[in-house]
Amino acid sequence: MYQTTLGHRRYIFRDLRELMAKASPFRSGDALAGIATQSAEERMAARIALADVPLRAFLQQVLIPYEEDDVTRLIIDSHDSVAFALISHLTVGEFRNWLLSEQTDSALLAKTAPGITPEMAAAVSKIMRNQDLILVAKKCRVVTRFRNTIGLPGHLSVRLQPNHPTDDLKGIAASMLDGLLYGCGDAVVGINPASDSLPLLEKLNYMLDDVISHFGIPTQSCVLTHVTNTLRLIERGVPVDLVFQSIAGTQATNASFGFNLAMLEEAHQAALSLNRGTLGNNVMYFETGQGSCLSANAHHGVDQQTCEARAYAVARHYSPLLVNTVVGFIGPEYLYDGKQIIRAGLEDHFCGKLLGVPLGCDVCYTNHAEADQDDMDTLLTLLATAGLTFLIGVPGADDIMLNYQSTSFHDALYIRELLGLKHAPEFGDWLTQMQIIDAQGRLQDASHQHPLLQHRPYLEGEV
Repeated sequence: MYQTTLGHRRYIFRDLRELMAKASPFRSGDALAGIATQSAEERMAARIALADVPLRAFLQQVLIPYEEDDVTRLIIDSHDSVAFALISHLTVGEFRNWLLSEQTDSALLAKTAPGITPEMAAAVSKIMRNQDLILVAKKCRVVTRFRNTIGLPGHLSVRLQPNHPTDDLKGIAASMLDGLLYGCGDAVVGINPASDSLPLLEKLNYMLDDVISHFGIPTQSCVLTHVTNTLRLIERGVPVDLVFQSIAGTQATNASFGFNLAMLEEAHQAALSLNRGTLGNNVMYFETGQGSCLSANAHHGVDQQTCEARAYAVARHYSPLLVNTVVGFIGPEYLYDGKQIIRAGLEDHFCGKLLGVPLGCDVCYTNHAEADQDDMDTLLTLLATAGLTFLIGVPGADDIMLNYQSTSFHDALYIRELLGLKHAPEFGDWLTQMQIIDAQGRLQDASHQHPLLQHRPYLEGEV
């Protein structure tokens, strides 16, 4: 039992699970689950009590039973006690102070990351201000490689997302070339297909491989279909770069997505066996988002932000190239307005980076949320100052297949110019060679004679 007295009122929290939920910044998903606080005063009481909890308690009192949940078993069984020894004597409040200390640098944070559990990361984030989340995340360095190098300090990559509502190859190719001419695509060229038809998925993979190979683009492709489909594609000899899967922080939620950890391991090994990377072997791409466990009725009474942090433990186990939180995609039932979306994005980025995950963010919202593009501009700017690994580039910021609002190719230009951020180095060299950017990294005008526009097969439907 945890308790705090404020004035003449005593607040009692039955267990660590309730304490974590009550200490969370208010959001509609926790209210929907019936675990949110009744007042701002109760929330502050919970945070005061949480600050005094020893970090060791999260290894002794798991929030979701070890016997019932394979994510809990993964967290406990893979915990690095040697790395944890550096911080094992701290409480949650002392951990916050340690993270913010000027003596705690990037090297020390990387050394400690394997000893931090997602519950520890979630707990400390709950007692941190937005500026704290930004400052600590900025110090975290997570670098991954496949055909280029992602996550270097002073760099920001972009996933080029050329989705099409009917998976029309000409439409996808046009959006892809448009994005490349804006200097986007160094994180990945990733398509969310509207169909799960294997022949269609094959065509998409072959088209992406053709364009990347023809122009020697130092990037990677991914068709974001279910992991079981990707395994079947690999078995058929299709050129697959990255394996994708949406993941969550509980076994039951992942089961609702149609996979388990054994399937992820099988896919991981299958992708490694292809040996398609030229600089590294980070071959997995995961997406997450606050609210998925609640929407699957599989949250075990745990608050949505802690469930989200647990998903990063799943991701971390498979050494992914990319992970991104699709922060406002699930809807206002879970993150009601721009304020909640902004806070959630900063929390997710902080927790992912603290755990050693290469976290990016789909800075996005649905049209029925109380949010707009100004809120997204704010979140994008805050995340970029915090060292965001990558963002999403969608034509006009409007994904016409998934029907939500994200960030555009132009948004990437804005944030790079504002903060002096660079492309992945190998991709930047290619952009310069192709005369898409100049030696100072500034975008150049492309004529209709540009080489990218002379590769006609898919633009003209010759497939």
